Amino acid sequence: MAVIQVRTNDALNINPPSGAEHLSVHGSDWVWAITAIYIVSFLAVFGLSFAARAGERIFHYIYGMALFVGSVTYYAMASDLGFTVIEASSNLGRGDSRQIFFAHYINWVVSFPAVILSLGLLSGLPWATLAYQVFLSWFWILSYISGAYTTTHYKWGFYGFGTAAWIFLALSQWLLDGRRSAVRVGAARDHTLLSGWLNLLWLLYPIAWGLSDGGNKIGVTPSFIFFGILDVLMLPVLSFATLFLSRNWDYNKLNIAFTQYGRVPIAGGNYPEKEQAAGVQVPAAAAPADVAAPEPVVTA
Repeated sequence: MAVIQVRTNDALNINPPSGAEHLSVHGSDWVWAITAIYIVSFLAVFGLSFAARAGERIFHYIYGMALFVGSVTYYAMASDLGFTVIEASSNLGRGDSRQIFFAHYINWVVSFPAVILSLGLLSGLPWATLAYQVFLSWFWILSYISGAYTTTHYKWGFYGFGTAAWIFLALSQWLLDGRRSAVRVGAARDHTLLSGWLNLLWLLYPIAWGLSDGGNKIGVTPSFIFFGILDVLMLPVLSFATLFLSRNWDYNKLNIAFTQYGRVPIAGGNYPEKEQAAGVQVPAAAAPADVAAPEPVVTA
């Protein structure tokens, strides 16, 4: 009778950790679980895109790409890769050196703009406002990674700049521009629900960073537990919540029914692909009126 062997996690044997504060085996087990959640979520979103109607797959594409990147970055962190060891200040907390996983920040550089773009399309925000919000999210993340790699108390200056960018982003995305635009297009309820959930989670990211990569008050494994819960509640949960709610959205009214003619409606909002699929004949363009032939020129 065959004996079932228990699969052990040997990632830290193959890729040994470094630093006084580093990822533990149980921490790696946890990160592998997060990796599995991201991969399964990506496959589910990718599969659901085939069931969506033509021109209504924009949210599948946005979240699918973000989940794919998250799968890769969490795979790297579970394998104890994608990190740098920095020397911590002597009075910052636990050890003299700490693993800083830059793969975390790569994940956020993609996932934060993905949720911003999704909510911006739902609320009908203009492209300029969307670009402003995406820039703020990048400024927030890049400030935090700059602080993580700073070994003196000057890291808190980067923390202050990044947190200020988060405040500006939350005001624009949730309370001001996003909410007003969502009311205008009739999507206030769903936008408030999704945006409120996102900003509740974003409120905890500065706290998690201050305790982990910033203040070195908690170890690498506890920080992975904190950030892992936040990341799962943000991207996979928002992905499926958006896809579930989007079944009742009027993509034409939201002006996000992408077709071969682009995002902008033509002919009063009629899309030839949909009309032809429904058996409606699209009227041909009127032929130009006959032009009388010029009279022959008679020469003397």
